[in-house]
Amino acid sequence: MTTLNPALAVNGVSHAYGARKALDDVSLIVPQSRFTALLGLNGAGKTTLFSLITRLYDTRHGSIDVLGYRISRDPGEALRRLGVVFQARTLDLDLSVMDNLLYHAALHGIGGREARRRADAALQDIELPDRARDPARKLSGGQMRRVEIARALLHEPRVLVLDEPTVGLDVNSKSVIVRHVRSLVRERGVAVLWATHLLDEVAADDAVVVLHRGRVVGAGDVSTVIETAKSSDLRSAFIALTGGGREDPE
Repeated sequence: MTTLNPALAVNGVSHAYGARKALDDVSLIVPQSRFTALLGLNGAGKTTLFSLITRLYDTRHGSIDVLGYRISRDPGEALRRLGVVFQARTLDLDLSVMDNLLYHAALHGIGGREARRRADAALQDIELPDRARDPARKLSGGQMRRVEIARALLHEPRVLVLDEPTVGLDVNSKSVIVRHVRSLVRERGVAVLWATHLLDEVAADDAVVVLHRGRVVGAGDVSTVIETAKSSDLRSAFIALTGGGREDPE
């Protein structure tokens, strides 16, 4: 596959729950080695889109490609290149931190010394090497999220998708996680799709996709989205593009 392929390409994707359409002809591009913020209020369709990207739901209308591999046609190749952090906590609370990591490694066919080496390195990266033997339930919410991110990277994916990863965390934990994920983009060239409704998690040089009521209403660099909305800053652009929204974007 050519390196010119985008990290993630969603083209014409729609999805409905019975009569309710959650996504309506959604298309977006996540460039390689870039942080892309998927902005939307609760109920915009972000979690549904993530469920399709990660193949929890089948894609019946439209297509999704990860580095050129179509999820519906080559799911193994596509998902091998994808790391996922869901909004809901997914660690096994009764297992140790290390065993959570080793179990994930085994699911990806990584075993023995290599799995242990990667797990040790991952815990060093998130500054939790001393918690390896602790049951996951003893970690704080922020520490759990950091372990989930480390786990998602064990099989060395080139694309990382995170669904509202800072929900329920204190300000310091949020800051630590945002900095860590941005360092993955900067230092390892990982492409990131970061779903959030918090505008303060978006930096001026990010790519942005604004999702509202199941449709993409703005996309591009931050400056492009601001210009499209004929606004002076991202906050006012977000409000303009979502018609004021049902909730405060903060």
